[in-house]
Amino acid sequence: MAVTGDDTETAATGDMSAYQLHTPASSLPQGVGMAHLHGPQKPPEVITQKRELRLMKNREAARECRRKKKEEAAKACRQRKKSYMSCLEASVARLEEENKKLRARLQCFQNTYSLQ
Repeated sequence: MAVTGDDTETAATGDMSAYQLHTPASSLPQGVGMAHLHGPQKPPEVITQKRELRLMKNREAARECRRKKKEEAAKACRQRKKSYMSCLEASVARLEEENKKLRARLQCFQNTYSLQ
């Protein structure tokens, strides 16, 4: 069956005769659900053990994630502190040099005016 522009228009307008909804008849007896097709149910002990194992792995993964996050934060903090200390050391060196020049200038003025 070829699709023409007319078929597209009927589908767009909502004409259900162009598209028939098909629901397959269930071959299962009445009252039997899909869950019973996958095999026998597992004992509650196995389900509990698997759940505990999953929870334990989840806790461990969360703990590892928090550890990594804390480690990265500490590394960033150390880097900021190092940068701050470098800036302070540069300021100290600049101020010591300025102080040295000012003391020399003061000494020069004192020598000039004390002789007169």
